[in-house]
Amino acid sequence: MADVVQYRLERMVNELDDLERRGLFTRREIAEVVKQRRKFEYRLKRPSPLKEDFLAYIEYEAQLDALRRLRKNALAREARKKMKKSVSDFAGVARIIEIYRMAVMRYKGDIDLWFRYLEFCRVRKNGRMKKALAQVIRFHPKVPGVWIYAAAWEFDHNLNVAAARALMQSGLRLCPTSEDLWVEYLRMELTYLNKLKARRVALGEDNGTLIRSREDNNEKEWRNENGDLFMSLNEVRDTGDGSDAQNGEAEKKVDLFQEQGLIILQTIYSGAVEALPSSLNLRKRLFEILDSINLSDSEDLREKVLGDMKRDFSTNTEYWDWLAKHQITDFESLQFMDEERLHSEVQKAVKIYEEALEILPSPVLFKLYTNFFMDVIALKEGNTQSSGRMLSYISQLLMVYEKAETMGCLDEDLACRHVSLYLQLGRLNEARDMTGKLCSRKLSDSMQLLLLRVLVELRCLTKNDTSMDKADLVSIFDLLRNVLAKASVSETEQLWLVALKFFGDQNQYFDKLVEIAFVALAKNGTSETEFSLSSAVVNFVLQKDGVERARQMYKRFLALPHPEVALYKTCIELEMNLALAGSKDCLSKVRKLYEAALTTYDQSVDLWRAYYSLESKMGTAESATAVYWRARKILKDASAITNLPHL
Repeated sequence: MADVVQYRLERMVNELDDLERRGLFTRREIAEVVKQRRKFEYRLKRPSPLKEDFLAYIEYEAQLDALRRLRKNALAREARKKMKKSVSDFAGVARIIEIYRMAVMRYKGDIDLWFRYLEFCRVRKNGRMKKALAQVIRFHPKVPGVWIYAAAWEFDHNLNVAAARALMQSGLRLCPTSEDLWVEYLRMELTYLNKLKARRVALGEDNGTLIRSREDNNEKEWRNENGDLFMSLNEVRDTGDGSDAQNGEAEKKVDLFQEQGLIILQTIYSGAVEALPSSLNLRKRLFEILDSINLSDSEDLREKVLGDMKRDFSTNTEYWDWLAKHQITDFESLQFMDEERLHSEVQKAVKIYEEALEILPSPVLFKLYTNFFMDVIALKEGNTQSSGRMLSYISQLLMVYEKAETMGCLDEDLACRHVSLYLQLGRLNEARDMTGKLCSRKLSDSMQLLLLRVLVELRCLTKNDTSMDKADLVSIFDLLRNVLAKASVSETEQLWLVALKFFGDQNQYFDKLVEIAFVALAKNGTSETEFSLSSAVVNFVLQKDGVERARQMYKRFLALPHPEVALYKTCIELEMNLALAGSKDCLSKVRKLYEAALTTYDQSVDLWRAYYSLESKMGTAESATAVYWRARKILKDASAITNLPHL
C-alpha cells in the first residue's frame, strides 16, 4: 500500500514544481498539499474505501484547483499579459477525473455518483465525456435518465442530432415504459425542427414562409434517417417518376417543418400509447405539448388524442377532473381574468363535470367537482367587483352538494364540507337543519358529523343574546352526552374544550360532564396525544372553584389506572406555585407527586430533570445527589442525564 501511495505522490512532482516556479503556491503550502494528498491516498487504498472518502478527496482537489485559478488570474492582471498554460493547468482536472473513475468503478450501482461524474466532465470539457457516457450506459441501461442525459449532451454539445436520436430510440427499446423518455424524445425532435426553421428564416429562404413542394429532398432524407419509426400515418407514397410535378402537384406547397412536426407527434404518440396504454399522466403530458405548439392540421390530432383519452379513461375520475380544468386556459390567472371570460370558461368546465357525473357518479368525483368551485371562489375572494359572480358560484357549489345527496353519493367528508360551507356563509339555521337531517339517516354513525352537529348547536345557542331556557340546555347536554360517550377522548378534544367552557357556569351540568370524563378515561385509558382531558378538567376546576376543589379533582383522576404524565405535571405545577408563594406543606406534596409520577414513568428524562432541579433549588445537597444517582441507575439511556449541573 505504501509503495503505491508513494508512487502516486511522485507522479505529482512536475505539477508541484510548476506551481512553485510560477509563484502560485509557496514551498510551505505545497508541503501541506502533499500531506493532505497522502492522507487521502491512504484512505482510498484501504480494503473497503467509503464513498465519502472519494467525495472528500474530490472536494479538496476542486477547491485547490479553484484557488490555483484565482491566483493565476491575479498574477495575469498584475503582469498585464496572459500566462501560458502549463502542466499545472491540466493536472488538477485530470486528477479529479481519475478519482471519479475509481469511485464509479468501486460503486458501479450508485447512479447519483455517475451523474456527478458526468456533470463534472460536461462542465470542465476535458474530453472524457464520451467514454464516461458509454460506461454509464453499459452499467445502467435500464435507467431512463441516463439515455436522456446522453442524448441531451449529443444534441446540445456535439450538435449531433442523428446520435441523439439513436440514443433516444435505443433508450425506448430498453425502457419502453418510461414516460420521461417518450416526452423528452418528442421535445427533442420538435426542438430540432424549431432550430431548422430558425436557420431557414435567418437565411431568408422562401422569404421566411418556409414553403416547399411535396417532392422536397429534405423530407426524403429526414424520413430515411428516422426509418420505420417515423413513417407518416396514412402516408401517400410518391411514385418517384416526377409525374406529380408535371401535373401541377408541385404548386401545392405546405410548411415543411409544421408537417414534419405533425408526423413526429403522430408517430411518437402512437408508440407511447402502445407502450403505456394505461398511463393517463403520459397522455396529459403529450397533449400539453401538442396544445402548446402551432402545427398545420394539428386540430385533428388533438381531437384524436382527446377521443382516445375519453375512450380509455372514461371510468377514471382524475381524467374528468383534468379535462374540466383544461377548459380554463390558465387556472392560476383566474383572479386577473375579466368576468365574462371567466364565467364562460367556468361554465365549460361545469359542463364537463356534469357529463362525468352522468357516466361515473361517485363521491370522489363530487369532491373534485366541489374542489374546483372552491378554488375558483378562493381565487376571486376579496374582489368586490366580482361579488355578483361569487354569489353565483357559491350557489352552484351548494347545488352540487345537493345533487350529491340526491344521487346517493354524499359520504361523511362531503357532508361535513356541505355543513362547513353553510357555517362559512353564516347560515347557521341551514347548517343546523342539515346536520340534524344527516345524523338521523344513513350518516347516523358518522363521528365527524356528530361532532360538527354539536358545535353547530352550541354556536346557534350562543348566537342569541337572550338567556337559554332549561329545555335548550337539556337538549344540548343530551346531545353532548351521546357523542362523548361514543367517541374516544382523542377524537373529541375540541368538543371537550367547548363543552367545559360552555357549561362552566352551570354547576349541575359541569359535574355531569366531569363524571362523563371519569368514565371515558377509565374505559378508554390514557392516550399519547398532546391533549390531556384530566389536565383540562383540573385547570377548569381551579379557575372555577379554587385550589381545594382542584386538589380533590386531581386526586380522583390520579386514582384512575395509569394517569397521564401531563396530569402529573399539571398537579406539580399547581403545588409548586403554592410552595413558591410560601405554603409550607406544598413542597412535600410536590415530592410525593414526583415519586408517584416516576413510579409509572421512570424512563421520563424530563421528570427526572425537573425533580433534580427542584431538589437543587429547594432541597439539600444530599437529596439532590440522591435523585441524580437514582436517575443514572434507572434510566436506560444514562447519558441523557449526564449533562446536569451536578457534574
